[in-house]
Amino acid sequence: MLKKLDEEMWFFIYLLEHYAAYKDRATGDVLKEWDEKGITQEIYDGYFQYHQERIENAFDDIDRLLSTAK
Repeated sequence: MLKKLDEEMWFFIYLLEHYAAYKDRATGDVLKEWDEKGITQEIYDGYFQYHQERIENAFDDIDRLLSTAK
């Protein structure tokens, strides 16, 4: 049985892989960009919101984070 943290990590991986496919980019490149922009933890912490919505809403939010991150 998965623990809560495990469920969050599985969803994060799912979101990362699907976002990379949506952008037609390598998963590693996407994660590197998130890390460089300092938004990886914020995306990970969005589990409770993102897993309840359409995945495209998460993609829109990630795009917004990327455009506003320093």
